[in-house]
Amino acid sequence: MINLNFSKLEENYLFTEIARRTDEFVRANPDKRVIRLGIGDVTRPIARVTADAIINAVEELTHTETFRGYGPEVGYVWAREAVKRYYSTYGIEVDADEITIGDGIGEDIANVTDLFDKGGCTVLLPDPVYPLYKATSLIDGQRIIYIECNKANNFLPTPPDFGSDVVYLCSPNNPTGAAFNRRQLQEWVDYANRVGAVILYDNAYERFITDDDCPHSIFAIPGARSCAMEFNSLSKTAGFTCVRSGYNMIPKELVRDGVSLLRLWQQRQTTKYNGAPYMTQRGLEATLTPEGLRQADENIHYYKRNVKLITDVLDRKGWYYTGGRNSPYIWLECPNGMKSWEMFDLLLNELYVIGTPGVGFGEYGEGFFRLTTFNTYEKTKEAMERIDRYHF
Repeated sequence: MINLNFSKLEENYLFTEIARRTDEFVRANPDKRVIRLGIGDVTRPIARVTADAIINAVEELTHTETFRGYGPEVGYVWAREAVKRYYSTYGIEVDADEITIGDGIGEDIANVTDLFDKGGCTVLLPDPVYPLYKATSLIDGQRIIYIECNKANNFLPTPPDFGSDVVYLCSPNNPTGAAFNRRQLQEWVDYANRVGAVILYDNAYERFITDDDCPHSIFAIPGARSCAMEFNSLSKTAGFTCVRSGYNMIPKELVRDGVSLLRLWQQRQTTKYNGAPYMTQRGLEATLTPEGLRQADENIHYYKRNVKLITDVLDRKGWYYTGGRNSPYIWLECPNGMKSWEMFDLLLNELYVIGTPGVGFGEYGEGFFRLTTFNTYEKTKEAMERIDRYHF
């Protein structure tokens, strides 16, 4: 028997459809200067200190005396200690033994569901939602309950009045850019502890947070150690989308059915994973030093300049939006009641600008649109000047 749950996945994946429409337009209009503000990938290079660490690690492997074979599946001690020190910069104390080094958030969140009953779990998904969470739950045959995110709650959902087993949260959020404050996140932690749910917390964009009341980790919230797992990567923090490196933190206090989820996860990793490459772990270690973070933050500051270019235009037009302030994403309401794909086609065909239709992230994303800040300053400026001049 095969896993027929794979057949539940959408055939026309959001970004595949965007690519198809874009390619058709470019072929038909080779003279038009198309600007992409829909891409969720970074464009700035990795930090010099990070690159040097990776290069030096590769050089080590060319010499017998410094060559290395298989590393520990959960990550080298010095890499886990680097993550521990990084948490401490936010006043959060964790044990290095609670940290696992991996290849990135996508892989870890998709794989951690191995710990849960494939058919018996009830999963809460905010809608709109990053497609990975939904796809993973569908593949696992889990029961999905969607929580509506909308203008009324500023796309920050509150806990329901019924129980669940697993909750996916992402803050700052992809796609909406909205970020929980401490009070809002405390409500979710209290809910999870009350009903026995486990929160899978995607923390990919925490380095973009500027508001003091928005925590950089769910473990800044009292009670989180008994109900949450946190996943982070250097993809957006330090431009590692090609390099691939990340980490997760599962507290020792997180126990369900009398079993430590940390122990189960590390058993899973030592059985089905051979560990992250030595070179990328050296890159992670270097990035999380004060100098590495200083250099990486230069790119984040660059992207934040693009935030202002985008939000200044939206403010002038009086369009509702979330995100930007604590996030590289801006989630805007389509003007004049347009649907998401109508907005996409208008921007592409009239202004030669590409964004992401909100409905691709879920039913409640209809009528909204995502712009990203990851293109160059010059191209972002040109794209927003086109939007600013256009009479919608």
